[in-house]
Amino acid sequence: MDGNGRWAKNKFLPRNMGHKKGAEVFQDIADYCDELGLESVTFYAFSTENWKRPVEEVNGIMRLLKEYLIKAFDYEKRNNRMLFIGDKSAFSGELLDLMLDIEEKTKDRTGMTINIALNYGGRDEIVNATKHIAEDVKSGKISENDIDEKLFSNYLYTKGQPDPDFILRPSGEMRLSNFLLWQSAYAEFIYMDVLWPDFTRDDLDKAIIEFNKRNRRFGGV
Repeated sequence: MDGNGRWAKNKFLPRNMGHKKGAEVFQDIADYCDELGLESVTFYAFSTENWKRPVEEVNGIMRLLKEYLIKAFDYEKRNNRMLFIGDKSAFSGELLDLMLDIEEKTKDRTGMTINIALNYGGRDEIVNATKHIAEDVKSGKISENDIDEKLFSNYLYTKGQPDPDFILRPSGEMRLSNFLLWQSAYAEFIYMDVLWPDFTRDDLDKAIIEFNKRNRRFGGV
């Protein structure tokens, strides 16, 4: 979900107004993904690097996230499983309690899985998984011979979920920005020159059409 700040700047608005508009777009696109019957979708909301932004902006994002999860995104009436992927140790208080409560209440839902990446970084995820594997080898829970790609994937935040078919980045930027580095090994990349607050269902349709044109060989012929 990229381009909120630039969207606000272009309209001579405070940056947090861009994040507010981006949250509205998130809800609509999440709804549309569910209508399309997707198995899972991941929204990159806040990276481990985003803490470098001005304190006022970061605090505004956290307030918006809490308010939005409480008031706007009606998860209780959905059949969606919701997960907050990333290092939750950076959060505390009401926001952390809210995230854990939503995960608990939706864990047995059978519809689309919505991953919201918060304080997430792909490198951090891989390091974290490696540390936990090392701990389990040391304790005897697993052996070195057990370690393979499948086992490693089960130590990631997205354990039990399929790897993404494609990664869509709006805003015209053409880089991964530390997003799902392990999981994206064979994902198709689609970049669109539209800021996230302006992103629509039609834009997602265009991305899906582009994806369906790709010939995915997975290293074969």
